[in-house]
Amino acid sequence: MTPEKSTGWQGILRLKYAKDNNSTKLIEAYSQAPLKIQRSFYPEAKDICHNVILHTAGGIVGGDRLLQEIHLQPQTQALITTASASKIYRSTGKQAKQTVKIQVDTDAICEYLPRETIVFNGAIYRQDLQVELGQNATWLGWEITRFGRTARGEQFNQGEWRSCTEIWQNGKPLWIDRQWLPASNEILTSPHGLAGQAVVGTLAWVGHSVSEEMLKEIRKLWNQHDTLGEAGVTQLLSGLLCRYRGNTTQEVINWFTTVWQYIRQNYQGRVITQPRVWKI
Repeated sequence: MTPEKSTGWQGILRLKYAKDNNSTKLIEAYSQAPLKIQRSFYPEAKDICHNVILHTAGGIVGGDRLLQEIHLQPQTQALITTASASKIYRSTGKQAKQTVKIQVDTDAICEYLPRETIVFNGAIYRQDLQVELGQNATWLGWEITRFGRTARGEQFNQGEWRSCTEIWQNGKPLWIDRQWLPASNEILTSPHGLAGQAVVGTLAWVGHSVSEEMLKEIRKLWNQHDTLGEAGVTQLLSGLLCRYRGNTTQEVINWFTTVWQYIRQNYQGRVITQPRVWKI
């Protein structure tokens, strides 16, 4: 079979972080449109570098190929997010694809927290996220997806969405998660699919052992509030996994942020500072 020739954007973003005294600095930043990186911010302290990724084209269309390569050198810590929700537009038949490769070296901490992705009806989209962890390195990331522009009454009944996340350490897989949602009314309504909901979310924290007591505490963070959606917490080989299914993007963001805060306080002894771009 002849490979599909891409005629869309060929966006590239390459970031490299290094330790400079007690500060984490972005020492290399290469971008190719439509991807762009804003200047570094330090709202917490000099040891945690905040960066915001921009997608200047406004949305992703069939045929686009986006690549992010991120490298955290030893003892660095970076929080990487996006300026706004990602929009995946209706496709004429070509797949849009984003590949994210993250290397987290010894004793480094990566928090990869993009805003939600809105998958328009008729979109064909795939994201591959690959993380390689060094010794004592940790990665916290989330993926939040809304299927259809539900505020307009749109449903995701055409197209497909794929997501594959792989976290490796020393040549061994710590967590591999493959998801596929082919658009159809059956998938939208099935209890094994979206069950009539429009938003799904996954948060994973990998690279550190997790106790049963910690899992119970994180479940309490969900149960202590009035909630509309459904959620679950699972222990991983080296970490934990949170899942969400519901209709409210803000609900899942609030819960994931609370979990992030809990992890920060218990394993770094410090509170989080949300990226200021989230408040705009």
